[in-house]
Amino acid sequence: MGRIMGIDYGSKRTGLAITDPMKMIAQPLEMVYTVDLKQYLDSYLTDEIVDCFVVGMPTQLSGEDTDATQPVKQFINALKTTYPSIPVEIIDERLSSREAQHSILLSGAKKTQRADKGLVDKVSAALILQTYLQKIS
Repeated sequence: MGRIMGIDYGSKRTGLAITDPMKMIAQPLEMVYTVDLKQYLDSYLTDEIVDCFVVGMPTQLSGEDTDATQPVKQFINALKTTYPSIPVEIIDERLSSREAQHSILLSGAKKTQRADKGLVDKVSAALILQTYLQKIS
């Protein structure tokens, strides 16, 4: 039984999240530097079964594209080409980083932890994935 992977793609860092085997709960997995992402995914997919990728699509509050939208679209195309047997779903990720920062603050994290951009990326990926899980349930 496979899992679902959430991806918060960025030009420098990419946050990853994964579901439990029952596909009910999203949890942060890893922050990977984007230049190392393909290698990480290849390695992860040799050990684990992923049934679906869920990628956050950045948009402005108005719904228009941001500067980050086109690179994410290119990443999605590459993902579909590299792993054609794994479907890719897209979720609106407006405000996911802000929500992640708020969640980290509410968790009682220390100031140094709150400043960790990698942690924000992982939590953002988990929020994107949890939004997808709520959508399909």
